[in-house]
Amino acid sequence: MSATAFDAARSIVSRKRSRLFWQPTAVFGILLVLGILAIVIFGPYMVPNDPLTVNMGERLLAPSWEYPFGTDHMGRCIFSRLVQGGQSTLAITGLAIITVMLVGVPVGLLCGYVGGRVDAVVMRCIDGMLALPEFILAIAIAGFLGPSLPNVMLAIVLVKWIGYARVVRGVILTERAKEYVLAAKVSGCGTFKLLYRHLLPQIISPVLVLAALDVGKVILTISSLSYLGLGAQPPAPEWGAMLNDGRPYFETAPELMLYPGLAIMVVVLAFNLIGDGLRDALDVKGK
Repeated sequence: MSATAFDAARSIVSRKRSRLFWQPTAVFGILLVLGILAIVIFGPYMVPNDPLTVNMGERLLAPSWEYPFGTDHMGRCIFSRLVQGGQSTLAITGLAIITVMLVGVPVGLLCGYVGGRVDAVVMRCIDGMLALPEFILAIAIAGFLGPSLPNVMLAIVLVKWIGYARVVRGVILTERAKEYVLAAKVSGCGTFKLLYRHLLPQIISPVLVLAALDVGKVILTISSLSYLGLGAQPPAPEWGAMLNDGRPYFETAPELMLYPGLAIMVVVLAFNLIGDGLRDALDVKGK
């Protein structure tokens, strides 16, 4: 991001920050995310057991001081695996969101500003991809590439960039006809300078809101694909894979699915609350 765009983003955030922190739901979401990040970042240094160590003599144990959440069907510490799995899930989610923005935002800028055949060809390709639900398309791509977390991230990027491109294109189509853009052209402002100095700051708010709301969706997609066996592979701990591992023991040991399910729910809820708060604070819909 250029210095001008960065300054614009910082200005937007500073102007609306007080409104964001006056919303109880957004503040609650921020506190939840900070707590989760603290556990995920510092938890591996404090977990009592190795998340990959198998001990069949201690399988399906109840919670104790040694095993805070008990053990799974292979005698592994559930708490340690939850913390380690959170690192994998959140890291892949963050990389996916950043990559999606790096792909979708430039495409949307190009299509919205240039228009013509470029816009028509790209939008017809996007319309064709939208003919299938995102999750079904992600399953197809991940299945074709093979089961692994990097392939899951690539599948999510190939599916999610469409939404960012469409949002950015819509904003640019509206903004390029306004007088300040025409004045910049008349003053001799080049295309690249016009895009990053005048048009790029206009898309910061909707892109930030879309990214915040998409974090929860991406986490659900990663967990769902891992649950189906297309994501993290044994013995790597990951929340969706832990759900799949605990499925055969749901009746006898429901906590094997309960703990990772609660972890997914809390993280998705927290980011959705932040996304709703950002949407209201940044006035994306306008008042």
